[in-house]
Amino acid sequence: MGFSQFAKKVTLLLLLLVQLSLINLCLGARKLNSLYQPPPMSLTYHQGVLLEGNLPISILWYGEFSPAQKSIVSDFLLSLNQQEKQNPSVFLWWNTIQTYMKKAGKKETHVVISNQISDNNYSIGKTLKKSQISELARKVNSKPGELTLVLTAKDVAVEGFCMSNCGFHGSDTKLKSAFIWVGNSVTQCPGQCAWPFHQPIYGPQTTPLGAPNGDVGLDGMIVNIASLLAGTVTNPFGNGYFLGSAGAPLEAASACPGVYGKGAYPGYAGELLVDSVTMASYNAHGVNGRKYLLPAVFDPSTSQCSTIV
Repeated sequence: MGFSQFAKKVTLLLLLLVQLSLINLCLGARKLNSLYQPPPMSLTYHQGVLLEGNLPISILWYGEFSPAQKSIVSDFLLSLNQQEKQNPSVFLWWNTIQTYMKKAGKKETHVVISNQISDNNYSIGKTLKKSQISELARKVNSKPGELTLVLTAKDVAVEGFCMSNCGFHGSDTKLKSAFIWVGNSVTQCPGQCAWPFHQPIYGPQTTPLGAPNGDVGLDGMIVNIASLLAGTVTNPFGNGYFLGSAGAPLEAASACPGVYGKGAYPGYAGELLVDSVTMASYNAHGVNGRKYLLPAVFDPSTSQCSTIV
């Protein structure tokens, strides 16, 4: 055997040994990965005040809303406390929030619509800063322990709307009152704030779902109102239930983004109910024959995102 042939065989043998070593390393890595189970996520209670007991809510309609649009929101709020014959229901969805209250040793939260004010003339204009939202909320209601819902019409631009959020909640710690703001995104950013009733701005361009109340903007607002209401009741002043930093917390519903039914994944809302007449998608029955699509809520009992369908 010549030297060159011997050298080739030695080289091939070395290459084979290297490949076998790499295979063993890969198999070892896979085995270690399969053994690793990520710790369950948990929303910690930071011993702060929660919005318990009877919760009066004042609604400010800022800009033009039709009576039909107003009834979509008011019926949703009324549905939180009323058990429907048909399940799944808004009442059933709200029961997960009651679990938070029970775990903290608090009373169950019962929403009561106390006041509704319409500002059809856009009293402070159509371009608002975040600070002006809190000012509007304070003018409508500043009673301790109460909640104000500020809803802006489709032609009102609010600082950060569509760029960083679809709504937010805040509070006045001195007055011990809280507020929620949500905007109608139908003409500004429905792909961001009214999904899945409109094609998303990014990701898979799936066919939009039918809006259960026939109004893409308002049905999108219901999703955001529900999410923020869940977060506000369980974390009104920044020291209730949340995960992460107090400045950018994951709360009861924001911990489960884009999930509405079982089997949900990015770009797919999950398995939902479909109205046989309108072909609209929903997951909850409400008062007056209403149907709504509500976001998943993080269940503190199971440490998982909970859907009602």
